[in-house]
Amino acid sequence: MPLPPAPTQRASRLTHTAFEAQTAEEEKPPVMVQVETRAPAAPVQSTVAMEPKRVARGRKAPTAAATPPAAPAPAATKPSFAPVSRPKRRSGPSKLFVLDTNVLMHDPMSLFRFEEHDVFLPMIVLEELDGHKKGMTEVARNARQASRSLDALASAQGADLGKGSPLSATGHTDAMGQLFFQTQALDLSLPLALPQGKADNQILGVVKALGQLQAPREVVLVSKDINMRVKARALGLQAEDYQNDKTLEDGDLLYPGSLALPADFWIRNGKTVESWQQGTHTFYRISGPIVPSLFMNQFVYFEAPGEPSLYARVTEIRGKTAVLRTLKDFNHQKNAIWGATTRNREQNFAMNLLTDPDVDFVTLAGTAGTGKTLMALAAGLTQVLDDRRYTEIIMTRATVSVGEDIGFLPGTEEEKMGPWMGALDDNLEFLAKGDGGNAGEWGRAATNELIKSRIKIKSMNFMRGRTFMNKYVIIDEAQNLTPKQMKTLITRAGPGTKIICMGNLAQIDTPYLTEGSSGLTYAVDRFKGWAHGGHITLARGERSRLADFASEAL
Repeated sequence: MPLPPAPTQRASRLTHTAFEAQTAEEEKPPVMVQVETRAPAAPVQSTVAMEPKRVARGRKAPTAAATPPAAPAPAATKPSFAPVSRPKRRSGPSKLFVLDTNVLMHDPMSLFRFEEHDVFLPMIVLEELDGHKKGMTEVARNARQASRSLDALASAQGADLGKGSPLSATGHTDAMGQLFFQTQALDLSLPLALPQGKADNQILGVVKALGQLQAPREVVLVSKDINMRVKARALGLQAEDYQNDKTLEDGDLLYPGSLALPADFWIRNGKTVESWQQGTHTFYRISGPIVPSLFMNQFVYFEAPGEPSLYARVTEIRGKTAVLRTLKDFNHQKNAIWGATTRNREQNFAMNLLTDPDVDFVTLAGTAGTGKTLMALAAGLTQVLDDRRYTEIIMTRATVSVGEDIGFLPGTEEEKMGPWMGALDDNLEFLAKGDGGNAGEWGRAATNELIKSRIKIKSMNFMRGRTFMNKYVIIDEAQNLTPKQMKTLITRAGPGTKIICMGNLAQIDTPYLTEGSSGLTYAVDRFKGWAHGGHITLARGERSRLADFASEAL
């Protein structure tokens, strides 16, 4: 569908007369525009990846001169249309993003993630959406939701879809652009080497035709398909990945949950630190330039030769001061949890989070063999059987195979989940030996039966609508969950429930899921700084010297 050239001057409200008069006023100077780009050395980043809060985080975009206004074309080639009233946007010409079908099936809300830019949907995209709407899979649900959003936007504009539909018509005020549907046939001139009947090639032809009709306006293809982007760039077209779903950008580091105090911390802050004793803990109130970089429930430590060490957790941040509380030492045998003691600094940090009743949500990340499952189970058994803080342990995980699927599994829900819970059986065997080693064979058998009666294995497929009250919930292999699945599980928590999410971001088996878009990464970033949530990244493996060497060398 031929679209009008982008106006060279933006205003919050333009009438049809004012818009037509604007094309004739070429003597006005072009408006400078702010565009979201990176430094030349970094890869090109799509505007779609820049969420509003990311822009506010301090990333400044360089200023570029706006493209000179194009001469108005005859009405038969580029018909003019009246822009609708919309919220105030940035000055300068906007881009036109052409969406591939996989973007809508990946994130049905992607239509509203392009800020002040316009969105164009080729007719073949609607055909593919219609072909994927049947079924109970996540892709089918997303296709249906995207179709409902398109229907609401099309209904808001009326019968004449050629003039575009404001993306803010359904209440999404952040979307200040317009949605255009392909209503006319375009000249899809592509090389003969590309089959004309393939859907991807038809979309490429639409992008090329729009680039010629809308010049000098930027027309960008947004697709999750790598080969599609490669073909587009080979044809000289602009193509970008949809990155709005990524919590972390390339090069960003996951929040570790701990911070090493500088070597001169006591020298610079010793005179202003207040300390007091309360029970078995010592509290320190500190101030200075380090306070703005701290988060609630973040661990800080000070280790220097010849000086006393400090291991504490941030329990209060108020203005320019922060309060640190010393930790319980689970490295010592007298503080063993279900017969297990911690072996390094990060494990001790994690055990303090797992046993704190004021912390409702804990995330543990680390490589294989760092003790995530063992510590979560030990802390859960102690708080369920000894402290009676929770009624039972509920354990679940994402059932994603490493290799080929072995087919259907027999039995009940718990029996079907049995093969996926090998880690649970291994750790329970270790904990049962450590706690009931002197009770004899009968005592160990009774202990095992008691433990298994308090642990329920549930499938994630049946979690929708449930509410867990006074439960200790363990979500294993959380790196294989999508952000939507993670939200579904965490929102099952009722009063008195504690949820533990753990995983290894280097072992993602779910297709199309990366470290930046994993549900575990999403949860760590969103809960960072919450007063009742905590995270720690386990660094050292304690399984065996063979496992440690394999994690580093392979």
